[in-house]
Amino acid sequence: MKPTLEKRRLLVVLAIVCFLGWIPVVQGQSARKPNIIYIMADDLGYGDLGCYGQKVIKTPRIDQLAKEGMRFTDHYSGHTVCRPSRLVLLTGRHSGNTQISANAPFVLKPNARTVTTLLKQAGYMTGGIGKWALGQAGSTGEPGKQGFDFWLGYLDQGNAHNFYPEYLWKNGKKLPLDGNVIGDQKRVAVKRTTYSHDVMTDGALAFIRENAERPFFLQAHYTIPHANNEGGRATGNGLEVPNHGIYADRDWPATEKGFAAMMGRLDRDVGRITDLLAELGIEGNTLLIFTSDNGPHQEGGHKMEYFDSNGSLRGYKRDLYEGGIRVPMIARWPGRIEAGSTSSHPSAFWDFLPTACELAGVAVPQDIDGISYHATLLGLEGQQRHEYLYWQAGSKQNPAKIAIRQGNWKGVKVGVGKPFELYDLATDIGEQKNLAKMHPAIVEQFKTWVKELK
Repeated sequence: MKPTLEKRRLLVVLAIVCFLGWIPVVQGQSARKPNIIYIMADDLGYGDLGCYGQKVIKTPRIDQLAKEGMRFTDHYSGHTVCRPSRLVLLTGRHSGNTQISANAPFVLKPNARTVTTLLKQAGYMTGGIGKWALGQAGSTGEPGKQGFDFWLGYLDQGNAHNFYPEYLWKNGKKLPLDGNVIGDQKRVAVKRTTYSHDVMTDGALAFIRENAERPFFLQAHYTIPHANNEGGRATGNGLEVPNHGIYADRDWPATEKGFAAMMGRLDRDVGRITDLLAELGIEGNTLLIFTSDNGPHQEGGHKMEYFDSNGSLRGYKRDLYEGGIRVPMIARWPGRIEAGSTSSHPSAFWDFLPTACELAGVAVPQDIDGISYHATLLGLEGQQRHEYLYWQAGSKQNPAKIAIRQGNWKGVKVGVGKPFELYDLATDIGEQKNLAKMHPAIVEQFKTWVKELK
């Protein structure tokens, strides 16, 4: 039996009301700013992950990120050591334009303009775990005074060498860690019960849960697989980890078992984060980036060559050859970033600030060195490229080491007064054949850029 005219009209009205009622919901979903999670390991090399060629150490959860997202082949850290690399990441300026270009003491000024403060102003809840290094407790640089709503971790980067500290800093107060006791040897625990990495991961997971209903930014700057150099000198093993896990029975030195086990623990906890995003139903609105603060270390008794941590690259931490600054970067954003994709777009830490601003709908500051790689992430046309990428290490006025990349040309100076070496990364990624004498015009251009920065 056909409905009457009045019933048909009523059905049409109900349909319109239902449709209009859904519009705000749909608009709210599309208008919500994406969550941003930036996971940064400490001293993890270009060759330490399975998806970048590692053959021995297992990293299945991080490798899965690459299968579900984009793997960058030509991404660079901000520096070749800890503190200046973090400063570059947060400020969007390369080491030629930051206040320090070495592991010198540095404290951020009150409410400095950083990724965190910009996102907080845009309405994001901001959280951080891990290593800070840009201001001690009570200084203007502590995280709570630099835009962080939540912070759990180390403030002093030297203390961050010890993975069994007596306390961590949580929101400006000391958080005691049960059972840990530091002995006479500074930064070496004589009683080890609570592993700091585990505590910080729990803090990261709690932050995500608490803020799942609103846009958030989480900076997870993990402290592993960095070595405890003091522990290496005191005990002969600076690779502190609760157990060696699946590597316990390997016929390896204890330091190498420790390194592999730390990589396994890191991999496991990246998986815990991605599992939580799926559980909360927010993985489709969350950009997750995984990278490392610089190249692989050779410290605490660990030998970088043991697992071929720099892969086909030359050099390691503290070098400005590729092994010291080229790092893995994986970006995952289900439904937005093409799964299993790869990008050779040359990018660096100072590009993260403008990228995060673009994602959050924030005006990108003009006085920075970074260029957003948002277009690359989403596979869009028109990705802007750098004229050149630049690093320096040492004193600000007369840096001992300098590196410049323009296209596939890479220039490196390895000491004050040393000439530029020149390599073609397209054919010589291992930087073995110095072409400086064959291309003097390129070397002169590099020298001109260095002079312009002083």
